[in-house]
Amino acid sequence: MLLATWNVNSLKARLARVEAWIARVGPDVLCLQETKLADAAFPAGVFSDLGYESAHHGGGRWNGVAILSRVGLEDPSAGFVGEDPLRLDEARLLAATCGGVRVMSVYVPNGRIVDSEFYEAKLVWLANLRHELDVTCARDDSVAVCGDFNVAPQDLDVFDVTRFDGSTHVTPAEREALEHVESWGLRDVVREIHPEGPGPFSWWDYRGGAFHKGEGMRIDLALLSEPLAAKVTTAYVDRDERKKGTSDVAPSDHAPVVVEISL
Repeated sequence: MLLATWNVNSLKARLARVEAWIARVGPDVLCLQETKLADAAFPAGVFSDLGYESAHHGGGRWNGVAILSRVGLEDPSAGFVGEDPLRLDEARLLAATCGGVRVMSVYVPNGRIVDSEFYEAKLVWLANLRHELDVTCARDDSVAVCGDFNVAPQDLDVFDVTRFDGSTHVTPAEREALEHVESWGLRDVVREIHPEGPGPFSWWDYRGGAFHKGEGMRIDLALLSEPLAAKVTTAYVDRDERKKGTSDVAPSDHAPVVVEISL
């Protein structure tokens, strides 16, 4: 199974690039974040023509998550268990079973400013994600939690951690909240395959030539349960997709993360 996750930073703006990337890489399952679409506007027909079933959870202007699968898509579920249906986690969580794997596409809140109400809400959201795993999955299940976590797990996941002093994404509280999610029984397979840092990065600011300077962060993660992680053959960030290339469509500020699992 080729499993991938990608924050596309507007699927409407980036659809042609997503189609081209799918044709080039051929993922079996693709998690998307920041689609910025309402469910009614999601291009399910486009993906169906490419051979993918799809599920989408989005409210329109912001956020939005999706799962595409060509190995089956069953039991889709949006938001956290027991959540107020009028709120539904701001369209940040979608789960479905694809080829026997329970896949979660997640878009963790940014947090904005340390110690702000948005930062505190981010920590709560990560705690809710851990609870979701506790009540919906067993540790011997095949589970993949993929997406934009808006947390750099370690200093080597940032080009220069001193440049982020006092900023979100690298604070001890955020990292501890992420570690609590992982302690359910998930492994960060990209870091296991690439133990040296800094990098590989998955996000670069559009400003200041950050991509060309190598000034990135690794905040897009594929966290796999033990039964899946033990079968990973390769894992990487498709950095080339962050380049403009020959496309007329500007790239997302995130690059896809790809994991190959020998099932």
